[in-house]
Amino acid sequence: MKRRFGRRTVEVTHPDRVLFPDTGLTKADLVDYYEAVAEPFLRAVRDRPLTLRCFPDGIEGEGFHRQQPDEGFPDWLRTARRARAEGGGTIDRLLCGSRAELAFLVNQNAVEFHCGLARAPRLDRCDRIVFDLDPPGDDFEAVREAARLVLAPLERAGVHAGLMTTGSRGLHVTIPVRPEHDHDRVRAVARAFAERLTEAHPDRLTVAARKAKRGERLYLDVMRVALGQTGVAPYSLRAKPGAPVATPITREELDDPALHARRWDHASVRERLTRKGDPWKGLARHAVRLDTLAEALGVDA
Repeated sequence: MKRRFGRRTVEVTHPDRVLFPDTGLTKADLVDYYEAVAEPFLRAVRDRPLTLRCFPDGIEGEGFHRQQPDEGFPDWLRTARRARAEGGGTIDRLLCGSRAELAFLVNQNAVEFHCGLARAPRLDRCDRIVFDLDPPGDDFEAVREAARLVLAPLERAGVHAGLMTTGSRGLHVTIPVRPEHDHDRVRAVARAFAERLTEAHPDRLTVAARKAKRGERLYLDVMRVALGQTGVAPYSLRAKPGAPVATPITREELDDPALHARRWDHASVRERLTRKGDPWKGLARHAVRLDTLAEALGVDA
């Protein structure tokens, strides 16, 4: 089975291989899904280093992570080189910026796509803060409450943030920042903001990394803001029953009582895009300088 994308031809091998047993979704269906959402998906991940979660035996089988190309990958599949976070040397990371590249990677049994917080060629310059809000249990109301607490000072300061259900248990709050500083400095501002929020709401929020210390409080996770780290990409499928999708949402949708982390799946998100468009379109235009953000939030830069 071959797919043509301009000058590129991608052969989809084993198109009938079932990757989601509960729904019967095949590899060919995944190629079709990612082709359907390619415009907003590629806008979100273009030039960002990727981590793929691949499941050659379906999502009930043992998967693996892929960050680098294999020897047999085509020379037109782009990569970006950066210094290793630890140990010295460099590493080549996979990129995806075209429909052909996307189809090729899906053909490698990539179900999930996770992307970094910087764009090539300056992978050392962080351009996003991501608060990963996961509840201690499966209580999404706690996630929504935490998101409102994070958003309130941002909205008072006139700082724009993007919201996204993760397709798993939680929600991401993403602040676009100008790519002027390394990940450590950006994370320091994010951490200071998180600590300030936990001081104001000690019974509901925590920055304790160890689960044993969190109790029933929701963890404000800023550890995605690090060189080499990635977070689930907008419109990525998740390797979970029902094929849920990480889905950008509007601020108004945060207050919808029907909202939960797996609200949209591979079918409903396509209808949603046709009807409502992509809430994250233009998100990068709202990027704020880190010093300006820190001053507005009353934390050290």
